[in-house]
Amino acid sequence: MRRRSIVPALVAAALAAGACGAALAQRPAPRAPLAHALLISVDGLHALDLQRFVAAHPGSALASLAAHGLTYSQARTPAPADSFPGLLALLTGGGPATTGVYYDVSYDRTLAPPGSACRHTGTVVRYDESLDLAGAPGGAPVLDERRLPLDPARGCAPVYPHQYLRVNTVFDVLHAAGRRTAWADKHPAYEIVAGPAGTGVDDLYTPEIGANFKGPGEGPGEAEAGADKVTASVERTAAYDRRKAQAVLHWIAGRRHDGAPFAGLPAGAPALFGLNLQAVNVGQKRGGYRDAAGRPSAALAQALRDTDALVGTLVSALRAQGLLASTLVVITAKHGNDPIDPARLRAVPRAALLRAVTEAAGTAPAQLTSDSGALVWLRDSHSAASVAAALRRQAGALGIERVLTGAALDRALGQAPGSAPDAARRPDLVVQPRRGVIYTAAGDDKRAEHGGLSDEDRHVALLLSNPVWFGAARRISQPVSTQQVAPTLLAALGLDPLQLQALQRQPAAPLPGVEPVAR
Repeated sequence: MRRRSIVPALVAAALAAGACGAALAQRPAPRAPLAHALLISVDGLHALDLQRFVAAHPGSALASLAAHGLTYSQARTPAPADSFPGLLALLTGGGPATTGVYYDVSYDRTLAPPGSACRHTGTVVRYDESLDLAGAPGGAPVLDERRLPLDPARGCAPVYPHQYLRVNTVFDVLHAAGRRTAWADKHPAYEIVAGPAGTGVDDLYTPEIGANFKGPGEGPGEAEAGADKVTASVERTAAYDRRKAQAVLHWIAGRRHDGAPFAGLPAGAPALFGLNLQAVNVGQKRGGYRDAAGRPSAALAQALRDTDALVGTLVSALRAQGLLASTLVVITAKHGNDPIDPARLRAVPRAALLRAVTEAAGTAPAQLTSDSGALVWLRDSHSAASVAAALRRQAGALGIERVLTGAALDRALGQAPGSAPDAARRPDLVVQPRRGVIYTAAGDDKRAEHGGLSDEDRHVALLLSNPVWFGAARRISQPVSTQQVAPTLLAALGLDPLQLQALQRQPAAPLPGVEPVAR
């Protein structure tokens, strides 16, 4: 049966939502669908980083991709700009208010704490490296079921990350169509990308990167700067990135991440596959930038070169396998990092923010998650306005630019107009600090961090490349969202983006310059 074109429906939906209207007014001629898409998240990579690197390294892999692609100079992630909501935006087309995932450490008022036998509800939901079960069969870490939140509505069953996600992913859509999928990321908790049923990714590779670098002297994280921790070193992080890239090379060759043969699905490289790279993120935290213009430190410059070399290796493998012309290569980032200007860096004790919230609320918050921003879940949501007012009175000491509650908070988190707020999971407050402020623990010597609403957290690189589709380089300066990557991937692969549940709730069009795709 002949498929209907999805483009008119997407255009109408996006125009009705007021999104990307200018982009949709001028559309290129239809293209034939591609067979593959390679998605690479270079965590931390700002639009400025990509622009500077390509200009300074015209013979680089990134410059070569840009020469046959679209560079979006005004791409932004949803807020807050953290790894979980950032990645899920790329894979679902939805922001945190739609996916239900606000951070990798958040709070749910309807779930029960691990080990509680569901005697009461309301629990911190932690989907990070702390869930790893060491010594698992085969040596690879897996999730420790004993540390998972519990769902009273499902017989007090543990809630795995993929079950926490409220909408499907591009992997789900492709898997249902009989197309192979694969992904590599930094913690086992990234099994969330497999979608609500847990079946969307045919080959998931999640070697543990270890704790995120924060510096010495932070209690449970004090060993993070030790010789055995990947993210305490740009060099070790680059080696870790190469380990995941080897899995991608196996996928390009039509094998599983460990080199074993695939079984069951059609032979060849996956239809959609990719990975995240961490060296740039660590380079920004360890070395940062030299000035407000974004000139990288030596550590960051090395991380950018290492990342470019890895991208070049993957592109060369696609070319060697005869796949480059049929593959859409996407370079972007789950998040940026703040600040770029080293003169703006200011560390504010996390303990001071926690103390201020506790004093204003009369009790400790249910959860406070903070980095370059802070998400606050209160014991009593009705006190949100008074707590926000108290924090604003201490704005100078706490480095606060604004405190969001109510309708302003809903808009910032991408709540669809007219829809009810997420009563189970939405934070009661979001604290956006002044530029350059990071909420830290004692002894923390990071040069940058992410997790807030600032432009440097959210203004990321976005490059789409294919030598057949795009020909010469083109720079697109209109504002776009990384949420538009998901419908773009499906449209490029010849599938209907409206199969994404997030788009049914809040429409998002494919990226300008890509739609439509001929069928």
